[in-house]
Amino acid sequence: MVIKKSLGEHVFDNFNYIFLGFITFLCLYPMLYVLFASISEPTKLIQHSGLLLKPIGFTTAGYKVVLGNPNIYSGYKNTLIYVIGGTSISIFMSSLGAYALSCSDFMFKKPMMMMIVITMYFGGGLIPNFLLIQGLGLLNTRWAILVPGAIGTWNMIVMKTSFAAIPHSLRESARIDGANDFTVLFKIIMPVAKATLAVQILFYSVGNWNAWFGAMIYLRNKALWPLQLFLREILIGNSASGNVVESFDDVASGFVDVIIKYCTIIISTLPVLAVYPFCQKYFVKGIMVGSLKG
Repeated sequence: MVIKKSLGEHVFDNFNYIFLGFITFLCLYPMLYVLFASISEPTKLIQHSGLLLKPIGFTTAGYKVVLGNPNIYSGYKNTLIYVIGGTSISIFMSSLGAYALSCSDFMFKKPMMMMIVITMYFGGGLIPNFLLIQGLGLLNTRWAILVPGAIGTWNMIVMKTSFAAIPHSLRESARIDGANDFTVLFKIIMPVAKATLAVQILFYSVGNWNAWFGAMIYLRNKALWPLQLFLREILIGNSASGNVVESFDDVASGFVDVIIKYCTIIISTLPVLAVYPFCQKYFVKGIMVGSLKG
């Protein structure tokens, strides 16, 4: 059955298409600008003003210089360690906390939940955190990045809500068969809540990938720096051929300041853009399941 739309409905639909297309353009344009600028000829790019809707000329010289810098590979390696290790630790610890708080018979459940929620609004501050990391002997080690942010309070609360929505009869039947809490969590609860877990993995992974402030505070050895910290040094520096990227040669000096920043942004962003489509199908479902209390 074909429903004929009135003139007003056609106007409304066309307005929505135009409006949503405009919003989409506003969201995509910053990334498109960086992409086009990264492959544009630097001399022409400097002279250009206004919107950049296509590359001005074409050159991959900036990418050759960036990929020729050993700091980029070192940063990638460290970032992958922090992302994989940090996300694994975060999911494990958050799952334990969420499972305990989702149990109706957990002693001191409400006071514990209140203490956890308070950490969302109040923190000890930078200096106490630094002194704590120093006192624990974690300063200038990878553990200074992996351990302090192991649990995100909001993420754990979302997981707790999702776990609590799972029928309690599943836990009871497993315990009747002799399963302990770890078996119930890892073999029953987590497989059922895989949509929420996928979203939390995405959140923790993106957070660890973009993190740079903790590394700037706790790490003095550049061999341990993540990619984003090198990117920050390049973006805020007057020249990309300064102290951070010592390996850039003199041939590249003519376009380093113009192109390198854009090329580095693209290289550091591509992995997240490549992984996100595979997690997108879980995104809405996981958020809704974990944010609504039944």
